[in-house]
Amino acid sequence: MTTPQFDDFSHESHMHEAFELAREAAARGDEPLGSVLVHDDTIIMTESNRVRTETDIRRHPELHLAYRACREYDADERVEIVMYTSTEPCPMCAGGMATGRFGRVVYSVESDEIAAFTGNELAVRSAEILAGVSDVVGPLLNEEGRQIHQEYDW
Repeated sequence: MTTPQFDDFSHESHMHEAFELAREAAARGDEPLGSVLVHDDTIIMTESNRVRTETDIRRHPELHLAYRACREYDADERVEIVMYTSTEPCPMCAGGMATGRFGRVVYSVESDEIAAFTGNELAVRSAEILAGVSDVVGPLLNEEGRQIHQEYDW
């Protein structure tokens, strides 16, 4: 197996898709969170937050994508996948993503920035949970990602 060339991916394009999904979630009545999975620089799965509209605390986009990816791709395929997510994953999602074992996770807005909007400080950052499992990169397009949260009525 060759090492994927994640640095050559269209990072901004993929993050913009995650932003669109976050905006769709907010318009639907969910918190503004969106994520995509990318293999060979092509989006293969998308999810947006559906916690409120599905009445399911597990419907964070990162966790649901990890679940779906584990069902549809084997471990060797998942290490070649990058997750782009509008917001740094919470500990619950990062735990699920650790099981998924993606090659890389790229986020826009850091968890401490979200805490400033929500008042909920996280006890542990996703990079700590994913250490040794997935490369965690961020923030990417932070100002644009923050704007989505500023427009949302937290």
